[in-house]
Amino acid sequence: MNIQHNISLKPFNTFGINAIAQQFVEINSISELEEVIKKKPSFFILGGGSNILFTQEIIPFVIKLNLKGIDILNYSNDDVFIKVHAGEDWHSFVLWCINNNFGGLENLSLIPGNAGAAPIQNIGAYGVEVKDVIEEVETLEINTLHQHLFKNSDCQFAYRNSIFKKELKGKHIITSVMFKLSNKNHTLNFEYGAISEELSSKGITNPTIKDISEAVISIRESKLPNPKVIGNGGSFFKNPVTSISHFKELQIKYPSIPHYPISENEVKIPAGWLIEQAGFKGIKKGNTGVHSKQALVLVNYGNAKGIEILELAAEIQDSILKIFNISLEIEVNIY
Repeated sequence: MNIQHNISLKPFNTFGINAIAQQFVEINSISELEEVIKKKPSFFILGGGSNILFTQEIIPFVIKLNLKGIDILNYSNDDVFIKVHAGEDWHSFVLWCINNNFGGLENLSLIPGNAGAAPIQNIGAYGVEVKDVIEEVETLEINTLHQHLFKNSDCQFAYRNSIFKKELKGKHIITSVMFKLSNKNHTLNFEYGAISEELSSKGITNPTIKDISEAVISIRESKLPNPKVIGNGGSFFKNPVTSISHFKELQIKYPSIPHYPISENEVKIPAGWLIEQAGFKGIKKGNTGVHSKQALVLVNYGNAKGIEILELAAEIQDSILKIFNISLEIEVNIY
């Protein structure tokens, strides 16, 4: 275990923000993690760096979590139980599952970040949320260094949320996640419009999990900027949920407003549509801006500071509130 000093975090976050870690250490085992926590009472845990916006230029101590490993724990008649350690790259893990004919994660292809972050955000895309296939989450409690096992029902999963993002934030470190996936008779989710259209354009009427994964990858690559080319953290805001009555008021003025019913009393409205309607899509402000193809994505065009991106986000939030009377909630973690 080698503690380094004055390390730029630019290569370790997809926004490409040049924050400096005064001390930086990469952790490869739980025992190393326990050892460094004993020595350093204050630290920041860094995973894949895909869902974090650094607004502080100096960070005292950073732990880069590199716990690796994928273990097949058990097969049942139709299912397989797989344990993936927190430091595994998420998309690589999804592709590994598909190559082994394990179904359930194909709609979540090409989401950046590491496996350990998946439960925190309850990542989701194209009609699927990761909570649908998570069986258990293992953590290390920071104060006691005790290891804990959270069943799916313990995780308090909600839209882009979980217990690890709320009351357990800063108290537990996710070390591994166990998934229950199908090994035959896969339940396929391809009715989501964009996937259905992509498959149809390829003449695929009876898709496999690989077909769905490739369709999702194609869609995401066409709409979302590659963080290796343009710094970004993916979707910056959550899609807001509003009441039916408020939605009907908006629908009078905006007849074509897209929406997705989530209950008898509430609908979800795409945040990207709201941002585009407010005139922010494609704008540039200094070194930051809103992506030209996807208004939900805020970008770093080269040398932006985190605070610049956060200020643009606040301007967007203010505008959406004034125009639509809707509050946009930031999905990206702010540090």
